[in-house]
Amino acid sequence: MNVLIAGGSGFLGSEVAKSLLARKHNVTVLTRRAPRQPNQIRWDGYTTNRWSHLINEMDAVVNLTGYGLDHGPWTKRQKQKFVDSRVIPGLALVSAFEKASRRPNRFLQISGINRYGSRGEGIADESFPPANDFLGQLTVKWENATQPIEELGVRRVVIRSAVVLAKRGGLFPLMALPVRLFFGGRFGEGSQAMNWIHATDFVNAVCFLLENEHAGGPYNLISPQPTTNADFTREIARVLRRPYWFHIPSRLLQMTMGEMSVTLTKGRFAKPKRLLESGFEFQFGTLEDAMKNLLA
Repeated sequence: MNVLIAGGSGFLGSEVAKSLLARKHNVTVLTRRAPRQPNQIRWDGYTTNRWSHLINEMDAVVNLTGYGLDHGPWTKRQKQKFVDSRVIPGLALVSAFEKASRRPNRFLQISGINRYGSRGEGIADESFPPANDFLGQLTVKWENATQPIEELGVRRVVIRSAVVLAKRGGLFPLMALPVRLFFGGRFGEGSQAMNWIHATDFVNAVCFLLENEHAGGPYNLISPQPTTNADFTREIARVLRRPYWFHIPSRLLQMTMGEMSVTLTKGRFAKPKRLLESGFEFQFGTLEDAMKNLLA
């Protein structure tokens, strides 16, 4: 299968590309960075210049573009950058599909588990409506940008991902650092959901959904084990044999981080209902197994 990955040189894109190549697929990467490999093509993230002709050669396209929410502070300008970096590349991909004489038959769009909001009753599955807060509506715009591809007869899969945990890269090394330095503890009350997925399971799920001829619509990419913020940090401390005592109040986080603090102090529980129903098996589905692997 010939696969084009938009945003394929970042943390997640690199891992997905590596796995697809190992599965004997041909991978081409669109990147905003200077190309370092023969299969990488530079693009500005806004237009279809220099690469739109490649769509005719592809069987699948993966859109992993989006400026990280860990970049703060969340000023009005920064929040607009979050929106633009998700919507504009998606619109460019739609334009390339519309111009193509031979279209890929599948399209995979990344989104976020924050679509369901930071609070609410019940464990959210793919059928739950989006929240009206900033993060919830950000995912709505993110997903809607590439929705027209479905009207062209292309099967679209939307993956709503939790925080992806890896030994190197991503947020996990920073998340574990305070515990390593003997300052581990919960954020706020600690009872809020900590939504996560191991990088191995994320990559395997992406490949699984790309190769699955029946996959379509939204899928939550999240560990099947509900986890609180307190449980998450406590397990890191247990595996590292560090104390769990330095709890940070919500008010202090709000004072220092502003609106961005909601990513640490709030969270709604969700589950990978459709992914499990499709037959996908998690390699690191429990927090204990994930931490033993990540902190080995």
